[in-house]
Amino acid sequence: MQSKLKQIDAVEAASNLVLVVDDSRLQRTILRTSLKKWGYRVAEVESGDEALAFCEEQHPDLVISDWMMPGMDGIEFCRRFKALGSERFGYFILLTSKSDKSEIAQGLDAGADDFLTKPFSSAELRARLVAGERILKMERELTRKNELIKTTLDELKALYTTIDNDLIEAKQLQQSLVRERYRDFGSAQISLMLQSSGHVGGDLVGYFPINDNEIGLFAFDVSGHGISSALMTARLAGYMSSASKEQNIAIERSTDGGFAPIAPKEVVARLNNLVLREMTTEHYFTLVYATVNLATGHVIASQAGHPHPLLQRADGAVEMVGAGGLPVGLVSDATYEQFELKLDAGDRLLIFSDGVPECMNETGAFYDDENVKRFIRNWHHKRGPGLLDALLFELDTFAGARDFSDDISAILLEFSKAET
Repeated sequence: MQSKLKQIDAVEAASNLVLVVDDSRLQRTILRTSLKKWGYRVAEVESGDEALAFCEEQHPDLVISDWMMPGMDGIEFCRRFKALGSERFGYFILLTSKSDKSEIAQGLDAGADDFLTKPFSSAELRARLVAGERILKMERELTRKNELIKTTLDELKALYTTIDNDLIEAKQLQQSLVRERYRDFGSAQISLMLQSSGHVGGDLVGYFPINDNEIGLFAFDVSGHGISSALMTARLAGYMSSASKEQNIAIERSTDGGFAPIAPKEVVARLNNLVLREMTTEHYFTLVYATVNLATGHVIASQAGHPHPLLQRADGAVEMVGAGGLPVGLVSDATYEQFELKLDAGDRLLIFSDGVPECMNETGAFYDDENVKRFIRNWHHKRGPGLLDALLFELDTFAGARDFSDDISAILLEFSKAET
């Protein structure tokens, strides 16, 4: 095959390679002479079969092929050349004495990019080649940019995978902040629920012991979503730590050397000042913080922008409780109110984030507070984590195909008995 191919040395190493296909030696000589003069590298063959074999070994940048040749004609060669599947684009000029529109259409349908009608002038050939080079330049630039985009996308994919893995670990760490989802204190039981709308979220619920008879309950909902909100909840969890009472801002030493609760409204005010004075953040958060006397069922709570807790009595009656209040982290030196209630045997208190009533379905409707009340009435005899699981299932059913748009969290305090 190589003996049949007449390779001509390049005038410029970086110039485009042109393959000339023509059964006329004179026509090939004329084309070769002009192409070399213009700085192209040139290869020439005398048939479509030889041309196709050449193109299977190396891909020319431009092809100038006669239409009428013995054996494989220019049309068939063009069709098979375009079907080779090379990653590089080759510009195909078809030489023809035909001028009928239907024949021209046949050539275009076969994949020809341009036509040159015999006899042609040197100036016309040069113009067609320059036009082809412009197309080649644009195609190569597009290929280069596509390769750059692909490389960038591969890098972004690898980076996303790394971030995604980190977020999965972060979610596990955040979930570990809620160490016990259920705790039985004998006279009272506490159940917790935390469901982030993404990998990590801004909700946090928990409890901590204050002394032998009292515990603290907290429910945070930091504004926004994602990593920054999760970092803030982690810091807030440190302020309510059960590991070290000395570090917990809701507990103080009593005169007898033990520990006593600080009034909930003072605790919320302390948190407000800490956020505004010591944290550089645009986030604020809502909160319900409460102290519970396990012996008497006496609850003192402060509500700061969080949804009103729901109180259900032993007979099934339901009411919203709370004094409202500003979210934490908006106004310096803000003051907060607190409210008190007494739980008797069979009573329970449900504290939940706004992700519950503001759960949205496919039509854009909210679950709302009335549905929360209906749910707790309908599930009056369901207890503990089972009730919270049922609530999460109901919200998921209500949302339908729509994902939760906000984190969902809740604390369920159920009182079994009180001192007589």
